[in-house]
Amino acid sequence: MDSRVKTHVGGGRERAIPEAQREGEDEFRVDIERIRFSPYFSRLSSVTQVIPQAGSGTLVHNRLTHSLKVSAVARSIAIRLRNADEKTRALVEHLGGCDPVVVQAAAAAHDLGHPPFGHLGEQELDRVARGFLRLPDGFEGNAQTFRILTALDSCDATARGMNLTRAVRAAVLKYPWTRNEWRALAPLSPELLPRGVGTDPAAGALKYSAYDIEAHEMQDVLSVFPTISKHQQTIESSVMDIADDIAYAVHDLDDFYRAGVLQYTSVSAELRAWLDNTAELSALKQVELDARRPGHALEMTWRRALAKDPWVANPEAFRASVKRVGHDLVDGLLAVPYNGGLGADRAVTTFTRRWIDRLQESVIVEETPTIRSGHVRLGDAAWHDVIVLKFVHARFVLERPDLAVYQRGQTRIVRSLAEGFHDWLNDAQDAGRAPRRLLDSVEATTEEYRQLKERSPEHFRQASPHEVQRLGQARAIVDYIASFTDAQAVSLNALLTGTADNLWEAGRGL
Repeated sequence: MDSRVKTHVGGGRERAIPEAQREGEDEFRVDIERIRFSPYFSRLSSVTQVIPQAGSGTLVHNRLTHSLKVSAVARSIAIRLRNADEKTRALVEHLGGCDPVVVQAAAAAHDLGHPPFGHLGEQELDRVARGFLRLPDGFEGNAQTFRILTALDSCDATARGMNLTRAVRAAVLKYPWTRNEWRALAPLSPELLPRGVGTDPAAGALKYSAYDIEAHEMQDVLSVFPTISKHQQTIESSVMDIADDIAYAVHDLDDFYRAGVLQYTSVSAELRAWLDNTAELSALKQVELDARRPGHALEMTWRRALAKDPWVANPEAFRASVKRVGHDLVDGLLAVPYNGGLGADRAVTTFTRRWIDRLQESVIVEETPTIRSGHVRLGDAAWHDVIVLKFVHARFVLERPDLAVYQRGQTRIVRSLAEGFHDWLNDAQDAGRAPRRLLDSVEATTEEYRQLKERSPEHFRQASPHEVQRLGQARAIVDYIASFTDAQAVSLNALLTGTADNLWEAGRGL
């Protein structure tokens, strides 16, 4: 390994603001405890993962329990890499190292930025941020996570940011770019774009891990990993990302089986129809596919996978995964409806443990990955398994009309909150009575935009002081809404729209 390459022995353990070394304390362990004691972390217990606890009929994952399980899976993968063969260990070290505590910290932090109401809430807040509030880089949960760690939360060393080590901050960068940096690039086909950018870079990346005001900090933390190519995750970030995929693909199915949402008949019909009619389905034109017919939705999923990831997508491997999921999930777990008994719980636990182990054990390390992958990735068979498991989750849960109706109602709350707080802050007669935390945030965020203008005047050559103030206010409103739990969003919207009848309770904590 090149002796000039910085690893965790040097730069990765550095903090933006030097702190006295605590005797016997590991720097990365300090970071994970700061994250776990953060109010942003505690908040996740009341933020929806996929479906809300209320009305689910059974316990379901929320953002906190999901994050804890991602942390456990990530640590297991890191330990596996630490105990791998000598060649793999040397490659991991050359690429910057993989500390189990760093990946635990990144996994614990990875969902801090998610707003109320799950992924649909995230999409609506982005639409409101770009459209109504006119923020060029909008809102993105991953970028919000990085912003919480670097600006919104606090610690003993600074009132702005948690002052975490560079390694941990780098490890949360699942999409190490800003939204706007893609706008000036020439059009590229999907298979040549990093996962998460989307199909139209000119419109800006769909997924990204830093806003413009944190771009300089993103570049700083990545600078201590010189063997990691541009637009590639660090090793520890790749491990966290894979762990997130595994937990999402397996544990969420656990929820929906227990809740009675996943039904044997419908899932079996879809998978079996595709297996029995592969040749006929593959011969259909895209416009002839009808997701309402068994087998057609799975065929669409396979075609999307092949179009985006031809480097790994393989028809035989995909078919084998459909059979494997059909045998183990459908004919195994779903064939016996969940009845709440000990035997049913044991069957769920056994299924979950078996699949978690299988996917963890498949992880491989590559020195020069394709742009669509990372240095650490799932093996080919496991990659196809996750595609099929996620398909079951998306097709038979996320696309349900009853869930869609509920979620669309929630998106109205997000927009209403943004409009309400914006109108309040721009009311010359009453702006001073806005929540103290929101007013403080406007002041701090406006200063961040002033600093960005000084650092990179090319971005703000025409920006007036009024425009800087407007951007600061808009970002502060987004930060404020994104920090709510589901229940807080509902109760505060009731206050703003005049429909609340419990003034002191609903307004507490503003």
